[in-house]
Amino acid sequence: MLARPLSPLGLLADIESGRTSAAAILRACGDTIAEAEPIVGAFEHLDFDGAIARSHDAAGPLRGLAVGVKDVFDTADMPTSYGTQIYAGHHPVSDAAVVSMVRRAGGVVLGKTVTTELAFFEPGRTRNPANPGHTPGGSSSGSAAAVAAGMVPFAIGSQTGGSVIRPAAYCGVAGYKPSFRILPTVGLKAFAWSLDTVGLFAPTVADVAFFAAAITGRSLEVTAKETAAPRIAVVRTHLWHEATGEMRAAIDTVERLATAAGASVVSVDLPGIFSEAFAAHQVIQDHQAAMALAYEMDNHRDLLSPLLRDTLDYGRSISVEDYDTARRTVRHARLALRDALGDADVIVTPSATGAAPEGLASTGSSIFNRLWTLMGVPAVNVPGLHAASGLPLGIQVVGHHGRDGKTLAVANWLEGVLKAKS
Repeated sequence: MLARPLSPLGLLADIESGRTSAAAILRACGDTIAEAEPIVGAFEHLDFDGAIARSHDAAGPLRGLAVGVKDVFDTADMPTSYGTQIYAGHHPVSDAAVVSMVRRAGGVVLGKTVTTELAFFEPGRTRNPANPGHTPGGSSSGSAAAVAAGMVPFAIGSQTGGSVIRPAAYCGVAGYKPSFRILPTVGLKAFAWSLDTVGLFAPTVADVAFFAAAITGRSLEVTAKETAAPRIAVVRTHLWHEATGEMRAAIDTVERLATAAGASVVSVDLPGIFSEAFAAHQVIQDHQAAMALAYEMDNHRDLLSPLLRDTLDYGRSISVEDYDTARRTVRHARLALRDALGDADVIVTPSATGAAPEGLASTGSSIFNRLWTLMGVPAVNVPGLHAASGLPLGIQVVGHHGRDGKTLAVANWLEGVLKAKS
């Protein structure tokens, strides 16, 4: 792996004790970027001088630590191109709401991270720090890779299908997709407004929970939470046949280790409404995308990738009747999820089909993420397992809607179980 992830909580303790300063940490981040960025390609834009200047006045729980911001979020002091030539050189006049939240919490925006084209499938130039010959995932590829390579302690991304959890899994870091609407999407370039969810990256679950608590003011930290063994429902979903042998074995390992650590673990088969909801995701996403990106299609069609053009054409062909039917299916599935989970605290399921695929032409598959995005429930990628190749394998912890603190706490517990075994 190129470089190593930082320890944000350790860095904050060092700042608090006076052993270092935010400016010194930023300079160290700059050294790492100088070494790794030519290979990883995580950043679209960097502002070292501005970041160091802002770090001297930073107040709040983040204490001037660096944050990478996915280049689909508006920033008033940096260009925002949304991953497309259409917006090359575009300078928004204001920050996205979540960027302002980061600044108010004392975070310093070091740069804009690479995204796929308009947060869809066309890959950017980012490579996986664990192995540059493999994809880092999409569409929050730059954010996940920047954290994994130790370029920044924290980063912001977004997820419409699997664009936080999957790149976190491929790059071997913690990714947190909150319950829908906990983090504002104001100032985010929309793709599908009822699915787009702001997400966060950090090296470990404890780090990402702290980051979330710092910017939201919610009690999401996990270090002081109850660590009693949880109730876990292992859900393989109707797509289990798409998981690689190593991913199937990883879930079996988690089931065994969690049971040995005292957790109550049951295997749950979801009823058919959830396979119907999975199919509804594409209908809703593509229909909304055709409206959200109407300007780009009508005025800059030739600058869009063929895949995105085809997707938007398809989305425009979806009837409002089919769209509304898909929405009703989702409502029924959300109600059914509570019954399906029973008294389980969380679901454990794959973060991806397996380790990051070789090659950079594709960002991998989001099939193990779309349903949970659609349900609007919190999801966390738990790092710690690896394939035989050495590439990370991610485990996804999914919680009840609005119970993000519990979900993060269980994910942190599970990360500890995996670390104790390794």
